Amino acid sequence: MALSAAVPHQRSRRITPIWVSRVSPYLICIGAFLVLWQLLSLILGVARLPGPINVVVDTWDPYIIHPFFDDGGTSKGLAWQILISLQRVAMGYGLAAVVGITIGGLLGMSRFLGKGFDPVIQVLRTVPPLAWFPIALMVFQDSTVSAVFVIFITAIWPIIINTAIGIREIPEDYINVARVLKLRKGAYIRDIVIPATVPFVFAGLRIAVGLAWLAIVAAEMLKADGGIGYFIWDAYNSGGDGSSSEIVLAIIYVGLVGLLLDRLVAFAGRKLSKGAA
Repeated sequence: MALSAAVPHQRSRRITPIWVSRVSPYLICIGAFLVLWQLLSLILGVARLPGPINVVVDTWDPYIIHPFFDDGGTSKGLAWQILISLQRVAMGYGLAAVVGITIGGLLGMSRFLGKGFDPVIQVLRTVPPLAWFPIALMVFQDSTVSAVFVIFITAIWPIIINTAIGIREIPEDYINVARVLKLRKGAYIRDIVIPATVPFVFAGLRIAVGLAWLAIVAAEMLKADGGIGYFIWDAYNSGGDGSSSEIVLAIIYVGLVGLLLDRLVAFAGRKLSKGAA
């Protein structure tokens, strides 16, 4: 009886450390970050850097508890501002994915094209995103379209490069098998190229979605009607008592959405990689 009574006790002692070990790193590290942030706020002053407590108090109503309020025009809750930005990102990023994978595939399968266009890609990919914005405004004469173009031109380069590298890294054995079987071009692309390059493509897509999210926030600060970048810049220009807290809250939202986008692309990449394997 004593031995059987001791078994549940041993199991409970084993379960507790597992639960604690999974949660404690987040609690300790995030808690330490918040404490350091609050201390730094006390040192610098709340007006210069609001602490986490000040941010919550200053923005609780309406930005935290009413994220979907809409007073007309650009006076909207943070959820609406995020959705406006996400719509622009979806258009620019989606276009960059389609065009980038296509161009990257052509450059990867043709050594002549890959070698010839490499200097052009290396030059253009180093141009800062906001440097494209004035050109886009001159060409398109529309701030929204210009913002979408900035996202597109920022996100496309890692997609092109990673797709091309993925094709060039196809094992030689796969290529020899395709030659022996005399696979047609379509079958070669479907059965060998696509499965072999999916991890590389999604590595590029994952980098690109982060760049796209960075680009839209910066572009909206310059010239946009609504969006999270517009909200941050508008809060800064308003200079109200709670403007600094609004900016910090918006930055937290930007970081969380960026993390979610990265995880979504990574999840899709894992699923497709298993399916293509």
